[in-house]
Amino acid sequence: MDKLRPAPSHLKSDVWQHFGFSEDTEGVVDKSHTVCKVCSAKFKYFGNTTNMKKHITRFHSELEKQHSLPITNTPGYIQRTLDQVAKLPPNSEKAKRITRSVAGFIAKDLRPYSVVENQGFRTMLQVLEPRYTLPSRRYFSETAVPALYSECKDHILESLSNTDRVAITCDAWTSITTESYVTITAHYITDEWKLAACVLQTRAMSESHTGANIAELLQNVSDEWKIRNKDLVLVSDNASNMAVAAQLGKFSHVRCYAHTLNLASQRALKLPSVSRLLGRVRRIATFFHLSAIANHQLKEKQKQLNLPSHKLKSDVITRWNSAYEMLERFLEQQPAVCAALLSQEVRKGAAEIFTLTESDISCSEDVITALKPMKDATLLMSEESSPTACLIAPLHAKLIQDMKENTGEKSVMIREIKRVICEDLSKRYTTDQETSLLNKCASLDPRFKALPFLSKEKREETYKTVITEASSLQEQEVHGNLEDSTVKEANISVSPQPEVTELQDDCPTTSKGRASSLLHNLLGKTFSDASDTPYHQSPSALVEEEMTRYCSTPPLPLTEDPLNWWHVNKVSFPVLSKMAKRYLCIPATSVSAERVFSTAGDIVTAQRSTLTSEHVDQLLFLHKNLVL
Repeated sequence: MDKLRPAPSHLKSDVWQHFGFSEDTEGVVDKSHTVCKVCSAKFKYFGNTTNMKKHITRFHSELEKQHSLPITNTPGYIQRTLDQVAKLPPNSEKAKRITRSVAGFIAKDLRPYSVVENQGFRTMLQVLEPRYTLPSRRYFSETAVPALYSECKDHILESLSNTDRVAITCDAWTSITTESYVTITAHYITDEWKLAACVLQTRAMSESHTGANIAELLQNVSDEWKIRNKDLVLVSDNASNMAVAAQLGKFSHVRCYAHTLNLASQRALKLPSVSRLLGRVRRIATFFHLSAIANHQLKEKQKQLNLPSHKLKSDVITRWNSAYEMLERFLEQQPAVCAALLSQEVRKGAAEIFTLTESDISCSEDVITALKPMKDATLLMSEESSPTACLIAPLHAKLIQDMKENTGEKSVMIREIKRVICEDLSKRYTTDQETSLLNKCASLDPRFKALPFLSKEKREETYKTVITEASSLQEQEVHGNLEDSTVKEANISVSPQPEVTELQDDCPTTSKGRASSLLHNLLGKTFSDASDTPYHQSPSALVEEEMTRYCSTPPLPLTEDPLNWWHVNKVSFPVLSKMAKRYLCIPATSVSAERVFSTAGDIVTAQRSTLTSEHVDQLLFLHKNLVL
């Protein structure tokens, strides 16, 4: 290979940083041609740099913005290859970091794999790092993203291995391509007493969603993620197939409280009088949404009446609280709506649209009044960062109590709404398994530990159940520690000790032994040996003592964090704190899984309709779990 000699120093153009003259093995320099240091292309040299500049602009445009290859005037020869001056090796640390970052960008921001083929994206990377070569779309889908998935999965597996109990939420959804999926999310408490949630898997499920099929899926997931022995609790909607799946899989089961609230509230909305009222309001809201003239008039009337500049809302059939919000917004804007409908411009196109009567307005207010506790409970479920099952028992009891309080209520509408809601709520959470689990959750939350919503007998029964379970866990732990200790002792190799030929009177060991002997002679009959009287209480006595102290401490204010309380007090309540970790990790709703659906819908769009189920799983997993 010919060598390249730098351009003479009197050639001042910047382009000479990237060109030189060829020199053969005999030292003869060919000044009739210039050679590109990047790609070794040759050009005839006529004393100007036009051809060289055109070449740089056309083939190495990034070098125009960056003078990263300066040529010094030091005498000598420069021989550069393409790898040395132009491109980062794919296995270099910087190239691998960039590739990993692009893979994270695709997954975390829900971008299609085709983004790496977009001209704008490629140009941006060239500006940021001209030496980087962007891999193909196929490389990201088959290598880079799967590698990131494997790395993230190992991290989550390690986190799950360090917890005693895992709760899982499970729900099904359908993609835009009409494929059926099931997403499973895990919930647990970390060593730092923080609630953690991670998407485990999203599986395509073409077969019927029977309880048996879902149970098989959950068992496969628990095996793959090594959580079969984590005393799993399944949180799902109220569908019967989920209850069957929990029974077949031998999981504890908690019904999603947000779904329970929705079912009870939907019953109230289906009352004939309420349904008719909603229909009238819906018709008015739809009219204003579709008519530009009416919408303009509404804005004008809002200004004149000093009302908030809010649009009317419409309800969504699957969300009961959207009907509540539609009524609430209509009542807020009723004066402006009435004025707009009476205006001449609007009446021309709305001959059959009438505002509500005074009776309708009164009924709307009654609906809002009756459903207010349900709305507040639903907001609590959605606004809590991670509402746990400890909320269900006290909240459920309070709602039933509120709905039963109809004495002296004059409004027929309010009485009917409360009656149907009370009937529906009273049918929920009635099995011994459900009530026991939910009451234990509440008792281990320092905010609700007094259990005032239970009878005295039920409170005592709940405390005893907690004590019994905690004692059993403590015994298992002690037994396990003893076994570990025995194994360790059996594996200890005793090294030969140097022979002691004579014991001196001033030997510390001898003095200590003599003192122990004297102590035993003097006090041995007064204080029994440790073998006769154990230093430690029995597990059940220890837990009972802890429970007594726990119940006697002041309750935690409702605004405080129960997990932080346990973190601070875990030393004072070593056994009960372990029980708290087991129960306070259980979510009150499966909303965390359901919130994945909108994300999943973003992933499985027409643009990505060719994604395999494995790709959907990996992208959704990384979107929810990857920490950049």
